[in-house]
Amino acid sequence: MSQNRVTICPLDELAESSARRFDIDGHRLAVVRLGDDVFVIGDRCSHADYSLSEGELDAAEQTIECWKHGSTFSLKSGEPTCLPATKPVPTYDAVVSDGMIEVVLP
Repeated sequence: MSQNRVTICPLDELAESSARRFDIDGHRLAVVRLGDDVFVIGDRCSHADYSLSEGELDAAEQTIECWKHGSTFSLKSGEPTCLPATKPVPTYDAVVSDGMIEVVLP
């Protein structure tokens, strides 16, 4: 399967400790910035079709919480860390190159 590296936005357009939704090449992504770290996960809660980018971030645990039912997901693995979600969300490799956030899409 070929992979595609796509530029999302400048790092400085994403506020510290925030998440933002991007729709790129048929992928609905939640792009999260915690300090200098950037994480990209699927933006649909696996329990119900709600946007994760609208949820609360926990920088210490590196998780994001679904605002509707309270499931939290690891930003690193996509695995749910509490119920009601039981299935992971997809994660994507992200890098910051020359001040731009880039994601690797399948």
